[in-house]
Amino acid sequence: MLVDFHCHTYESDGTFSPAELTAAMQARGVSIVSVTDHDSLAAYDTLRPDGFKLVPGIEINTTYRGNEVHVLGYGFELAAPALREVVDQNRQFRETRAAEMVENLSKAGHELTLDHVRAEASGNATLGRPHVAKALVRAGFATSVEAAFRTLLSPGRPGYVPSHYIRPHDAIATIARSGGVPVLAHPGRLKDEALIDELVEAGIAGLEVFYPTHQSAQIAHFRGLAKQHGLVMTAGSDFHDPRWNVRGVGMEVEEDDIRPFLDLVL
Repeated sequence: MLVDFHCHTYESDGTFSPAELTAAMQARGVSIVSVTDHDSLAAYDTLRPDGFKLVPGIEINTTYRGNEVHVLGYGFELAAPALREVVDQNRQFRETRAAEMVENLSKAGHELTLDHVRAEASGNATLGRPHVAKALVRAGFATSVEAAFRTLLSPGRPGYVPSHYIRPHDAIATIARSGGVPVLAHPGRLKDEALIDELVEAGIAGLEVFYPTHQSAQIAHFRGLAKQHGLVMTAGSDFHDPRWNVRGVGMEVEEDDIRPFLDLVL
């Protein structure tokens, strides 16, 4: 079956509006969708599923022991106060980080303001490095977003500021307390896979086993971990922009592989 439990709109760091993402899902024939903007639920204010089932979702950025850990949440109450509080907290972290990037870049001769960065975000979208990169391109300090990341915004470069968010344990607890299912995003991108055991103890309920950059050996490995720990498996394209995600939206998976997850959220 064709599903997508990990994708983004311009309410975080994607480029599609909720309506454009909906159209892409419909055109591809995706049957079940969860929009998982970073630290934002704003897309759900205007999302109207057309031809597919919609599961409430979010991607919460967290940091722990030098790792940036992304925790996906599904099937929660959209108005849950605890979740809204975490979103607001992480948004403040993002605002502070963007301001520090701007300050560092200006000291290095690349003069920007935080307003320049905000202008690259749609409405009240959560700020991130992609918005800083776009501001650098618009100001003529980089030739492309990729070049801005490579020359100015990566570790060791003048505009880099380490991320600082809540702990994954707190995100997991908040999602569960809000009636949702917490899932570890793209485990193949973790710096320290040993964290998975600790996150299982903290209450993580699933692994994003099926992900565009996971190789077959990784899929087999994470499938085994999911079975070992009694975790559900999910699948997501991590779609942000058709220029970066050339495969587009949707992930083809066997229904039996994700049925335990679907039984929790549908």
